[in-house]
Amino acid sequence: MAGMTSSARPLLNRRLAEFGTTIFAEMSALAVRTGAINLGQGFPDTDGPEEVREAAVRAVRDGRGNQYPPGPGVPELRTAIAAHQRHWYGLSYDPDTEVLVTAGATEAIAAALLALVEPGDEVIALEPYYDSYAACVALAGGTRVPVTLRPHEGKFRLDLDELRDAVTDRTRLLLINTPHNPTGTVLTRAELAAVAELAVARDLLVVTDEVYEHLVYDDAEHIPLASFPGMRERTVTISSSGKTFSLTGWKVGWITAAPALLTAVRSAKQYLTYVSAGPFQYAIAEALALPDRYFTAFRDDLRAKRDLLATGLAEAGFGVHRPTGTYFVTTDIRPLGHTDGVAFCRALPERAGVVAVPNAVFYDHREAGAPFVRFAFCKRTAVLADAVRRLKALG
Repeated sequence: MAGMTSSARPLLNRRLAEFGTTIFAEMSALAVRTGAINLGQGFPDTDGPEEVREAAVRAVRDGRGNQYPPGPGVPELRTAIAAHQRHWYGLSYDPDTEVLVTAGATEAIAAALLALVEPGDEVIALEPYYDSYAACVALAGGTRVPVTLRPHEGKFRLDLDELRDAVTDRTRLLLINTPHNPTGTVLTRAELAAVAELAVARDLLVVTDEVYEHLVYDDAEHIPLASFPGMRERTVTISSSGKTFSLTGWKVGWITAAPALLTAVRSAKQYLTYVSAGPFQYAIAEALALPDRYFTAFRDDLRAKRDLLATGLAEAGFGVHRPTGTYFVTTDIRPLGHTDGVAFCRALPERAGVVAVPNAVFYDHREAGAPFVRFAFCKRTAVLADAVRRLKALG
C-alpha cells in the first residue's frame, strides 16, 4: 500500500528503542484523568515573581527578543549569568566566550553529551538519575555506567570507592547532579573534592547539573564542582531559571565553561534549537539581579513546605528520606506493605487522590529503586496539606 514502510525495520531509532513515554507524562495524564493532586511532576502551581513576568511583557512590547536572538544568548542575560556565578560562588566567566544560553537545562545536557561523547565512550552518572540523561547518552552513542546512591541513616549517599571503581579506560565523562533529583541529596565538600581529584587524576570531563543550586536546606551547602582545583577547564556547569524562579515553561537555561569546552557544546547546540525564548531571556537577566533576600525567602518557603510534606508522609506510614536539597521527598513504601513503586504509583490516584512518581524509572538497576516513591513539594501550602490529609487515609 502506498505510504507504508517496510516492517523489517522498526521506525524508531534503535538508540531510543528502550525509552517509551516519560513517566512524567504518564503520571500527569493520570492526575488529569482522575482529578488527583499532582505531586509527581516537578512544576510549581504558582507563577514566579511579578516583576520578572512584567519584564517579559515589557520585552515583548519593546520588540526585544521577538525575532531571533543571538546564538549564544542575549548579551544582557549572558552578563547576568556571569555576574551570578561571581556573586554566589566567586567564579569568573567571560560572558562572551564562556556563557551559553540554552532551551532549559534539558537542552544543555543534550548539547553537552552530543558534543563531548563519541560512540563507545562511557559516561558515569549517579543513579537514580533524571530520565533525559540516559536518553542523551544513548543519542550520543555512549554507554551509561550508573553509580548508585544508596540510603544510609536517612539520606542517600555516594560510595566514592564505587565511583572510582567504575572508571575505566573508556570513561570519557562524569555526569554529576547536585543538589540531586530525585533523592534530594546535596554532595558535601569532601565528596566533591574526591570527585574532582578523580576527574583530574583520570583526565575526565565533567558535566554538572546544578538546577537546584538555590534550594538547599539545613546545614547543606551548594558548591559548584568547577570551583575545585583543576576543575574549571574540564567542567561544563549547567543551570536553569525554571526551578529558581518558578517559571518552568519559559525554558531558559545556561552553560558556563572554559572557551574550548563551550565552543564544542555550542557546535552541537546550534543544531538543536539554535535559539529560543527571546523575550524571556531579557526577563531572566533581571531575575538573576534580584536581591539576595529573594533567593533566601524562596528557599525558606520551600523548606517549610518540605517539612510539612515530609512530616505528613511519615505520619501516613511512609519511610521518609528528608531531603537537604531540591523540592522532592523520596519515600520508602515498604513500611506500608508494598515493594513495587510503579504499581503503587499507578494505583495511588484511585486509592488516595494523589499522584507521585516511582523512583525505579530513574534506575538501570530497577530493583535498587523498586520500593522508593518521589513526591514534589513545590505546591501551595493548602494543596500540600490536602494531599497529606488524603495520604493519611491510606492506612
